[in-house]
Amino acid sequence: MKYSMGESLRMLPRYLNINTFSAGTLAAIFGCTGPALIIIGGAADGGLSIEQTISWLFAVYFLGSLIGVYLALKYRQPIAGAWSIPGAVLVAGALQHYSLSEISGAYLVSGILVFILGISGLIGKIMKWIPVPIVMAMIVGAMIKFGTGMITSLEGTPLIVGTAILVYLFSSRYIKKVPPILMSFVAGGILAAIMGEFQSSSMEAGFTLPQVLLPTFSFESIISVSIPLTLLVIGAENAQAIGVLMAEGYKAPINSMTIWSGIGGIVTSLFGGHNANIAGPMTAICSSRESGENKEGRYASVIVNAVIFGGFGLIAGLAVPFVTALPGALISTVAGLAMIGVLVSSLQASFSERKFQIGAFFSLVIAMSGVSFFSISSPFWALIGGVIVSLIIEKGDFDTFKSKIKADEGKEKFESAV
Repeated sequence: MKYSMGESLRMLPRYLNINTFSAGTLAAIFGCTGPALIIIGGAADGGLSIEQTISWLFAVYFLGSLIGVYLALKYRQPIAGAWSIPGAVLVAGALQHYSLSEISGAYLVSGILVFILGISGLIGKIMKWIPVPIVMAMIVGAMIKFGTGMITSLEGTPLIVGTAILVYLFSSRYIKKVPPILMSFVAGGILAAIMGEFQSSSMEAGFTLPQVLLPTFSFESIISVSIPLTLLVIGAENAQAIGVLMAEGYKAPINSMTIWSGIGGIVTSLFGGHNANIAGPMTAICSSRESGENKEGRYASVIVNAVIFGGFGLIAGLAVPFVTALPGALISTVAGLAMIGVLVSSLQASFSERKFQIGAFFSLVIAMSGVSFFSISSPFWALIGGVIVSLIIEKGDFDTFKSKIKADEGKEKFESAV
């Protein structure tokens, strides 16, 4: 359902509270720390200058934040905009084989492809035919690394991580007015500062204006980058975000999310950025129970996130050295704690019923495996594999599912005709 953006803005102060503020802030911290290092490292390996690196960061952070603001206000849903993390890994490797202008041309083609898929309505139709348990199992498999990450972080910095987890647990039990995830982050940050665990950055601080780039096109870069990046944006980021929203009880605007992910890819290509699109993990944090019990107001967390995220893009040269100094183990722990609600609800949706259980299991293990074929990451293959397995083994479930979809489509046509 679409809303008036003006009305959503007027209602925003009602939902800006400690829950939405803390969830939005933590989502932004997650997006501005570890993921930023992927871009910085990839740019360095690809021989990009500091100015070109800052332009890349500006494009994906600032424009990603604008996408989040628009969709959050238009649909009053916690749809966070950012950029594709696996896409950054893909293009970081490609930069060693193609010039920046050729890579930007590939970004542009990818953005156009995503946009076309969005306006055609094809993605919405495809997602309608993928059973919910298989989608939810993919979410668990793709996001479980955040849960296991906070446990494995205990090996390196047990005192900081253990304290953050314990503070979260006890504040969840005894403190109701302050979000436990915020308490956990503050306690972990104070302890890390006392122990001198903040990391130094090799990147010098300085303000640099973004650079406009004229893309060029080569067949090789389009095949190597455009097609895999398109599938990553749709099959990894958008699919994760859609699944997360479904798990929290929202009716995701699938086609609109795809269209704006395409527009984001088109615009960012002009600044040397790979793609601004819907963010899976950050949407998970903003849509979780950490944003408050009132689902209608969780979109406010995206606005908080977007202000920080967009500000990071505007002053990337100044902000990167300071934000990346945060201990990685603390960020992993807080991200894992923030995902608990999403993981639990997704698991329940995956295996609480008897239908599509084998397909959901295969979707889960494929997404957990982290496999990548043809430069396309595991969430995409998890959906494909889960559906294929279910079609082979659970044909009866699919027949019932197909009949229900057709009945729903017939009802929608009848209601629209009336």
